[in-house]
Amino acid sequence: MTRPDTTAATPSDTRGGVFGSEHLLLSLALVALITVIAFEGMAVSTAMPEAARELDAVRSYGLAFSVMLTAQLLGIVLAGVWCDRSGALPSLYAGQVLFAVGCGLCGSAGSFGPFLLGRGVAGLGAGLIIVAGYVVIGRAYPESLRPKVFSVISAAWVLPSLIGPPIAAWVTTTWSWRWVFWLVVVPVVVALVAIVARRGQISGADAGVDASGRDHRAHRRAAWFGLAIALSAGALQWGTHEFEPTWSTKTALALVGVAGLAIAAPALLPSGTWVMRRGLPSVMLARFLFTCSFFGTITYIPLMLVNERGLSLGAAGAVLAVGSLGWSTGSWIQGRDRFAGRRAHLVSVGAGCLCTGLLAVVAVTHFGWWPYLIAPALVLCGIGMGLGTASISVLALSLTPASEHGATSSSLQLSDVLGSVVGVAAAGAVFAALHTEAGRDVPVFVGSWLGLAGVAALGILAGQRIRT
Repeated sequence: MTRPDTTAATPSDTRGGVFGSEHLLLSLALVALITVIAFEGMAVSTAMPEAARELDAVRSYGLAFSVMLTAQLLGIVLAGVWCDRSGALPSLYAGQVLFAVGCGLCGSAGSFGPFLLGRGVAGLGAGLIIVAGYVVIGRAYPESLRPKVFSVISAAWVLPSLIGPPIAAWVTTTWSWRWVFWLVVVPVVVALVAIVARRGQISGADAGVDASGRDHRAHRRAAWFGLAIALSAGALQWGTHEFEPTWSTKTALALVGVAGLAIAAPALLPSGTWVMRRGLPSVMLARFLFTCSFFGTITYIPLMLVNERGLSLGAAGAVLAVGSLGWSTGSWIQGRDRFAGRRAHLVSVGAGCLCTGLLAVVAVTHFGWWPYLIAPALVLCGIGMGLGTASISVLALSLTPASEHGATSSSLQLSDVLGSVVGVAAAGAVFAALHTEAGRDVPVFVGSWLGLAGVAALGILAGQRIRT
């Protein structure tokens, strides 16, 4: 097994930068992939309130997001095994096909069941794509360029985040929310063509990398644990949607899901993750804390703005769009050379920004302030996410050898999505249990988001523990 390259990059390592002649086409292909996923996420978030009403699933609103995340968990684990054994290309191909098929199914759904099936298929594809993309970054770019690559990747969210919500709102009000899902298929096909055109360069990145230290038995074990964690997450989310604070079969199912996650997750993450052990385990836990608090909150912001403040879908989407600028700004800041040796510190600073931004969202909601003040609060949240998550990605790759980048990327994305699943499921359970009718749910949102701000505060400590 090779050691991770921690030496300074030579001039040839960084010649021309991320978009220099050596890396130009590969960088453009990666940006295209992220742009597709970003557009889908932002556009669907804007269209979901209308979709939930038409499908008679307002109380199950969070399930539409969490089902996709559950399937994404399985895709993430399978992609880690697949990339270590066969390189990144097979996972990239399969992921894009599944993502397109899933979006098509959602747009064609006549009831909530088929809609959830489509979300699951799309989530499986997204998991395969994301891990394979991280593997390509770890193998095709020198360590000195990786912070800038992640900065560019985060910047790829800006345009979709700005135009996605307004386009989704216009399409939904002019035609139907279904067209939002169907339109996503087009850029997926374009990105697939770009990847096929650059398949030689991606295959070349896999060449010369030492074989993974995990044998076939370890890969098979990881795949089974991946299935277990996906099923457990599904049980948790199904048991908490339309949750009622009484003992029932659904409550028991949710408890089984929690137990399954507690058993399966440690087997797929570095030892010591849940006790915040120094180094790589704290990197993984920090990622979990960031996504749990952020996505648990932001998933319900459009619903609050529409139902409690009377904003239109377009206005709610504009609030999310403005807030997305913060993420790209934070990621750009962390990519500057002056922060090369201070990434653990950036994680703590990012967690502090995220916590402060979430508390600002709580204040605007609780005190009934002008609803558009949520936009600058989300900008601050985004800055924290950009600073923290991009730095976490760089740290995870730098602490492991290239031969293990598939497993490490899988663990990192597992923490990422598991955090989102837990955050969305927890917020969804609180909302389902306490929801009465539109216009009277402000205390529900405030209580839920205060708890998630506390989760973000734990990320400050995790950043301190990353230092080895």
